[in-house]
Amino acid sequence: MDHILALVLALLPLSLCVALPGALDAMDVEKMKSKVTWKAQGLVARIDKHFPDHGLRVDTDKVEGSASVVASLESYNNLISDRFGGVSQIKTEISSLAGYLNHWREGNCQEQQPKVRPRRNIFNHTVSLEALMRVKEFLKLLQKNLDLLERC
Repeated sequence: MDHILALVLALLPLSLCVALPGALDAMDVEKMKSKVTWKAQGLVARIDKHFPDHGLRVDTDKVEGSASVVASLESYNNLISDRFGGVSQIKTEISSLAGYLNHWREGNCQEQQPKVRPRRNIFNHTVSLEALMRVKEFLKLLQKNLDLLERC
């Protein structure tokens, strides 16, 4: 009987570490939100540094959940031309943020992310500048609505 009690007590810490399937761990969610905030703030600062706001006001997508955030970031990134000067690091950081959120979603959400179709545009400079301003405004909105990232 003593060996059964010893076995149960030895396995008890392991059973406390197992998360329920489908339940979001509050610490993981806060870590994700913190990382998203940090990356978003860095991106907004980088965009402001290289492309100062000249009073251009743009509409932006709504933050409706992590799937919509990933889709929006990827769409904006596809609109920014690689030939538009000074955007390579910004595009890399947008990709990194979208990739991080997508990876987080894969581990925490059941539904699949909508596919984003790349768009081509002949007005590279204008479209790229507008996309940069939109992603900046979108990231500001995202930082104010981090709780919506818990939605899949």
